[in-house]
Amino acid sequence: MSPGARLGVGVIGAGRVGPVLANALRAAGHAVVGVTSTSEHSQERVEALLPGVPVLDADEVVRRAEVVLVTVPDDAIGPVVEGLARLGCWQVGQLVIHTSGVHALDALEPARVAGAIPLAIHPAMTFTGTSVDVARLQGCPFAVTAPGPVLPIAQALVVELGGEPFVVPPADRAAYHAALTHGANHLVTLVAQAERLLAATGIEEPGRLLGPLLTAALDGVLDDGEARLTGPVVRGDVGTVRTHLEALAELGIADGEASYRHLAAVTARRAAENGRIPAEVAEEILGLCEPAGAAGLTHEEDRA
Repeated sequence: MSPGARLGVGVIGAGRVGPVLANALRAAGHAVVGVTSTSEHSQERVEALLPGVPVLDADEVVRRAEVVLVTVPDDAIGPVVEGLARLGCWQVGQLVIHTSGVHALDALEPARVAGAIPLAIHPAMTFTGTSVDVARLQGCPFAVTAPGPVLPIAQALVVELGGEPFVVPPADRAAYHAALTHGANHLVTLVAQAERLLAATGIEEPGRLLGPLLTAALDGVLDDGEARLTGPVVRGDVGTVRTHLEALAELGIADGEASYRHLAAVTARRAAENGRIPAEVAEEILGLCEPAGAAGLTHEEDRA
């Protein structure tokens, strides 16, 4: 099967990712031959992104397709693939692709045993399940994991999606995905906490206040890393950190205060390790943020 061949694409799982990728492959000239849908919301996505594509049972999708996108939640990939293997659905030479970031190829092993070709292609992007996502695929990095002989096929499919493939070895998939999850998903949690803290002080539309600051901070760290860190911790303003903690305790938003304590402690350790603040200042901040007894600094300079 050559990377440039026009293929019949089937989609198992019409969540936020599958219909978007299938839409992009359709635009590249491939035929989408079937999709599964199990809810009203997923049916709406199919109608919006894949008009005219038949909604079928999973076994029928697999039997019709040369390329199968398994775009179900991470924990469901293995059971879905195994269940279809028990039904004898997988075909020799068929491409079976999951889009999970955490899984390598093990989740597709039942399909491989049946003669299918397993590929793992993960877009490093957040999805809404709408046409907005199709434009976001242009230039989007995709983590690709595949057996060596078919790696060019996986890379070619990513290029057709508009993305930029980069290879992630199977053993590194979990750490790769953990890093993305920590950076993107936990960023949402953090910003939402900041918005709730501002709202608790009576500030209306806190997102508008945070927008320019957070955009500048994100641009800075992406350009120069921790060298762009600013704020009271890296200045060694212990009194400011103490005042912040007192104010947060008064607001009574427990998860916001807990996040501030934890991240201020992490920041203090990193600032000391990078020589931005003296070790004794970092210890003062740790004492405020971890009053039960911090382990203290453990990097080489402080042990010397």
